[in-house]
Amino acid sequence: MSSTQELLNLLLAECVRQDASDLHLAVGLPPYLRVHGLLEMQSDRPALEAADTEAIAAILATGIDRRPLDATGSLDGAMTGLDGTRYRFNVFRRQGKLSISIRRLEDRFRTLTDLGLSENLYRLCDLPDGLIVVAGPTGAGKSTTLATLLDRINQTRPCHMVTIEDPIEYIHTPHKALVNQRQIGTDASSFHEALVASLRQDPDVILVGEIRDLNTIRTAIVAAETGHLVFTTVHAGDCVGTIERLVSVFPADEQDGIRRQLALVLRAIVAQHLVVADGHAHMPHDEEASASVNEAPTPRRRTRVVTSEVLVVTSAVANLIASGKSNQIVSAMESGTAAGMQTLEHDLARLWVSGRISETTAVAMARNPGVLRDRVTRMRTKPAAMAVPAKGWA
Repeated sequence: MSSTQELLNLLLAECVRQDASDLHLAVGLPPYLRVHGLLEMQSDRPALEAADTEAIAAILATGIDRRPLDATGSLDGAMTGLDGTRYRFNVFRRQGKLSISIRRLEDRFRTLTDLGLSENLYRLCDLPDGLIVVAGPTGAGKSTTLATLLDRINQTRPCHMVTIEDPIEYIHTPHKALVNQRQIGTDASSFHEALVASLRQDPDVILVGEIRDLNTIRTAIVAAETGHLVFTTVHAGDCVGTIERLVSVFPADEQDGIRRQLALVLRAIVAQHLVVADGHAHMPHDEEASASVNEAPTPRRRTRVVTSEVLVVTSAVANLIASGKSNQIVSAMESGTAAGMQTLEHDLARLWVSGRISETTAVAMARNPGVLRDRVTRMRTKPAAMAVPAKGWA
């Protein structure tokens, strides 16, 4: 084994040992680890030389077309460590030198309850067709949520599932479902071309890792229209923003038609964020003691929890989407609890009242603090409203 491979194995092992989500390597600097959301320099490690990062990048890119690195300055990929842990990486140029970001992925498929999401979302896995979108910022756990839903389908439905990813993050071994996973850059040249090809591969379920451009969005809608269940992700902060993001990609003269198509094929949107679990239920006893004397607690001992909002497209919501009345969708979500819907404020209130997050964190994340406080007041008088558990994310 080469010294470079040994160095990479050592850094990945340290990532696992410290329960870090990300490892960052840059020329002239020691490694950095992101532990529970906080980036920490590993000062006990020597600074990396240019030759070190070049050699590590070469190992990571084994078997991958490196032309994107030369053309656009970055290269995506995935790998499996010695212990079976799966990693996603991005190699990129900065000021003529290479830097590397490595994301540690889950080593198992978790349940929705483990993730802090309602088990009602499993119902989405039984749908025969339509478009399901998981939204959120980078690092919000969108891929993990999708992996959980796809694993449920794999365990329960005799169907053909095609995934199109950049890169492949979670490996789905076929169980009840036949699973074919394709990676952009090695198995296909682009999301759009792979999605078009997938329609000729007799799929029942299609995962498009991310829809970024007009052609891919258009084809995903067509796939959902023609009897396929399509899962995908979008970078958006909430459910209404997701709809507007999808529509705004199209030219103005097409947007009314796209709204009507979305109203027909969209089944649900789950918008999620990860927040620091800084409530009293997650605070260790020594941190409670230090807090009582106004000393800062130790943040790296905390975990993160997911907060989410869910839009289920009922006939009433479909009418609002088709007519462009997005400003009324939040009201429909607030009154749609029986259909499995919830607003961000509702979920933040649940986490606040249960002690998983602090008032400060809840108010800072809320779009409407007044609505949030009203929800909290209701939940404190009706504890049953806090039924959905949230175990937290590392």
